[in-house]
Amino acid sequence: MSDATTPATNADWEDVDDVSWTLLDREELVDAYWAVVAPAMEADGLDPDQEKPTHSWLRDHDFRPLLYALREHHDVTFGEFWTTDLGLEAEATGYDWATDHDRTIEALESFLTSRRERKGLADSSIDTLRYRLNRYVAAYCGENDTDDLVTAVARDGDVPAYKAVDACWAAFDRLHEDLNGGQTKRRIHLAVSNWYAHLVRRKWAAVNPADGLDEEFDWSNDTDDDADTPCLATEHVRALYQAADDQEDRLLVLALCAWGLRPNEVARLHTRQFVLDIAADEVPYISFEERKNGPGQVSLLYGREVLEDRLATFADHDDWDGYLFPSPHASGGPISRWTVWNRFSQLADRAGLPDEIDGVAPAPKMGRRYWYDAYSASLDVVLGSLDEIAAEQGSASADVVLQNYLSDSRARMLRREYMREQLAAAFEPSEE
Repeated sequence: MSDATTPATNADWEDVDDVSWTLLDREELVDAYWAVVAPAMEADGLDPDQEKPTHSWLRDHDFRPLLYALREHHDVTFGEFWTTDLGLEAEATGYDWATDHDRTIEALESFLTSRRERKGLADSSIDTLRYRLNRYVAAYCGENDTDDLVTAVARDGDVPAYKAVDACWAAFDRLHEDLNGGQTKRRIHLAVSNWYAHLVRRKWAAVNPADGLDEEFDWSNDTDDDADTPCLATEHVRALYQAADDQEDRLLVLALCAWGLRPNEVARLHTRQFVLDIAADEVPYISFEERKNGPGQVSLLYGREVLEDRLATFADHDDWDGYLFPSPHASGGPISRWTVWNRFSQLADRAGLPDEIDGVAPAPKMGRRYWYDAYSASLDVVLGSLDEIAAEQGSASADVVLQNYLSDSRARMLRREYMREQLAAAFEPSEE
């Protein structure tokens, strides 16, 4: 790397054995990468400024602890570290799969192409399917210490079927531990099982190791953590917002209750996710490349002013990394989901919220349940307003009018209008 852009390095790092990867913060990992990994790449004829080393190359050159440190201590993939922390750009080779194994990627893309062309799935459905498969790929690679998902099931391979099943099940044991929602786990399993079944039909694979796996887990009772979470009442949200005595806490309450985000999504909010420069008749939104159930967008129906104030606060900070809730530690990056929980608990105490809501201590995920409850109520109001139209037209119900006679954009506008009223009732001072 050129002298103008090469970061400072630690003179004590002469080879891989000198680096205690798990003890380094993100900035130190960057320094160690340029001090140790980059020279090893150059010795192998690779360009560290242009080429991203594969997981196999890193493991073969004893850099497995780097992968472990990124995954277990910093909750990022090597690909994310390579682009975000090292500031390098990947070649335009398509989706950033959690594996670099060409044959595995070919098998994954073959399945997605078949679903798109033969099943007629929309691009958004393909994105969600790809996301679920990639969650499995990442778990498989991490649990089995290999990028190769196809050799174990290959028709012409010599791997016993039980070992292929063991490797697949080990990946799902990891997913079962990492994920909260049973529905999410079932959806990932369905995507993975369908992928393996596709490979069997194509004669690429001899066995579907995910077949029957759902019978080994009790996912039917392992419900999403949002589903049975008690809901904050409007007065609870109002009390929280009034207790928020600074910009950061106000934004946190808005993100949880007015935008319906999960605690981990709030913690990692980044300025690049916000799309505010839109047409007058459109709604600003938050874009997520990856969410619990795939990519998506969240409409910003309320709280834009507080958001813009927050962005303006950091506008002149040369060292700002773009996170709306930056970590106070020197290593930078965002706060953790547990910090969101702690700050919410402190707000709940200051706001005088009850010790329990429907038998459960106040928690940030109750803000997401409030959002869903408010949106459902808004839909009820829209349907109620259409009853008179339904009667005049002799329609069976307001649902018929909503589905058959209102355009999607008009129905969406009505729901958003009433949703804004619901949010205003919670966040704006009541006139007494």
